[in-house]
Amino acid sequence: MTGSSTAAGIFAAIASAALGIDHVYADGPFNFSPFSSPSSSASPDPQVSSEPNAKSESIEDEQPRRVRNEHPRTTSAGFDPEALERGAKALRDIANAPQGKKVFEIIKKKEETKQAELTAKEAEFKAMQAQAVAERQRVVYEEQKNLAQQQAQIKSQMARYEDELSRKRMQVENEQQRTRNQELVKMQEESEIRRQQFRRATEEQIQAHRRQTEKEKAEIERETIRVRAMAEAEGRAHEAKLAEEVNRRMLVEQANAETKKWVATINTTFDQIGGGVRAILTDQNKLVVAVAGVTALAAGVYTSREGAKVLWGYVDRILGQPSLIRESSRGKYPWSGLFKRAKDILSRDANVSASTNGNGFGDVILHPSLQKRVQQLADATANTKLHQAPFRNMLFYGPPGTGKTMAARELARKSGLDYALMTGGDVAPLGPQAVTKIHQLFDWSKKSNKGLLLFIDEADAFLCERNKTYMSEAQRSALNALLSRTGDQSKDIVLALATNRPGDLDSAVANRIDEALEFPLPGEDERLKLLKLYLDKYIVKAGERKTGIFSNLFKKKQQTIEVKGINDDILKEAASKIEGFSGREIAKLMASVQAAVYGSTNCVLDPSLFREVVDYKVVEHQQRRKMADADGGSI
Repeated sequence: MTGSSTAAGIFAAIASAALGIDHVYADGPFNFSPFSSPSSSASPDPQVSSEPNAKSESIEDEQPRRVRNEHPRTTSAGFDPEALERGAKALRDIANAPQGKKVFEIIKKKEETKQAELTAKEAEFKAMQAQAVAERQRVVYEEQKNLAQQQAQIKSQMARYEDELSRKRMQVENEQQRTRNQELVKMQEESEIRRQQFRRATEEQIQAHRRQTEKEKAEIERETIRVRAMAEAEGRAHEAKLAEEVNRRMLVEQANAETKKWVATINTTFDQIGGGVRAILTDQNKLVVAVAGVTALAAGVYTSREGAKVLWGYVDRILGQPSLIRESSRGKYPWSGLFKRAKDILSRDANVSASTNGNGFGDVILHPSLQKRVQQLADATANTKLHQAPFRNMLFYGPPGTGKTMAARELARKSGLDYALMTGGDVAPLGPQAVTKIHQLFDWSKKSNKGLLLFIDEADAFLCERNKTYMSEAQRSALNALLSRTGDQSKDIVLALATNRPGDLDSAVANRIDEALEFPLPGEDERLKLLKLYLDKYIVKAGERKTGIFSNLFKKKQQTIEVKGINDDILKEAASKIEGFSGREIAKLMASVQAAVYGSTNCVLDPSLFREVVDYKVVEHQQRRKMADADGGSI
């Protein structure tokens, strides 16, 4: 073992000298550090045997010591031969040793083992280095990913923050703009209120001055009229007194003559009656015959009267007009009105009345579109009757006085049908008899040969919703009876309903309606036409007599009205003033104008009187409108 150790030390020295390493480390007998470098220094392994060292020291002591170059790489040759000489000496010692070959084999094996371990450690180190590189790359990727996520998160937060700031800024700006708008609107409303108040105050002052002026003017005119009336009354009284004296004398003479004539007639009559009575009283047989004749005559008269009542009631129930009908073109009985119908056919009175205002609808003035629609319904109804097709039921709704009833009457006339009018308010007072009367009405309506248009005015009075609490059982029964008679399409009856409140109708009644027409208040053009129509009817033609002998014989002639200065401009002015008037109110307005003219002394209609009546009726209409609004109803 001593030789082996010595050989190992010698080999180490040789290797150190060959590699230029100052110090050699060996793990055990031969331990080389794989990480050592020519410039690195390390302490010798304590496990290395001290014998080779001692022998090396002895060899070194035998050789002359050379000066060692501490900086071999700085010399010109760059090589230290001392280590090589020691190695060569050690090899010679090993070769001369008896175990030299064995030592070399051991050294070779040790070196091979050490090389394998170094190779394994190097591979392990490279794997660790590759793993460290991969780990470092993974850490760098994770850090970059986290950094990218943080940057994205920060960017998203910044975007949300900027969006929130933008929304808050917009909200603040909108709130400021809304505040400014509200202040502006408030200022405008206050300005409008002040302007309206100023305008109202100005109008009130103007109206007050106008009323005062008109009042003074009216007082002057009233005084003038009173003085004139007194003078005219005194003159007429004097003339009447003179005429009365003459008439009294004539009447006295005529009465005396009539008295003498009637006295003579009465005396003659009583002489004859007295002679007959005396003859009957003196003859007993004549007396018995006279008493029996008088008794038989009384019994016959009583029996005939009661039988006629029963027979006439039966005829009236079978052939007569139902009691619910207020107006009809058929007449109460089939034979009634024959002369009038023949006269109408011969004289074509319908064509004359239709051409009075040039619109083909008599006194009905409607909006052009509504009038066209009514004309289309009339034509369709006439063609429906001609082709024996079922009729279509109609609903006329709108404010009162807009011409619903008149349009229904004209529609029936245009379509060639008979016409009958009833009112929904007449059904409720009938009570339990309402159902019977409804059935009689429909039975009577089916007897018309031309077909009948049954117009029910104020239909909501008994055709309202059946769940109303105030609706009686009799009204429900009457409604059910009408629904049962109108369930199918009829070829004999056209049902036309008129109401101011279409929303109150029962849903079953509304389901039976095929055509619904709204009748609005007349516009300015329609009001102008109505004014012209009723001016011609109530003013211009007021003094005209109707054709007929008896009408001219027993009726006093109506005073003729003189019209001065009433032109289209005045009528247009009045039409603009009476906005909101219905057709019925316009007719009443012209009737009031007629009454005002008859109340004047000279029976003349001039612009001042016309304007006065129009202004008064406008104020009256506004007052009634205010009262209706206060009561929540409609005028």
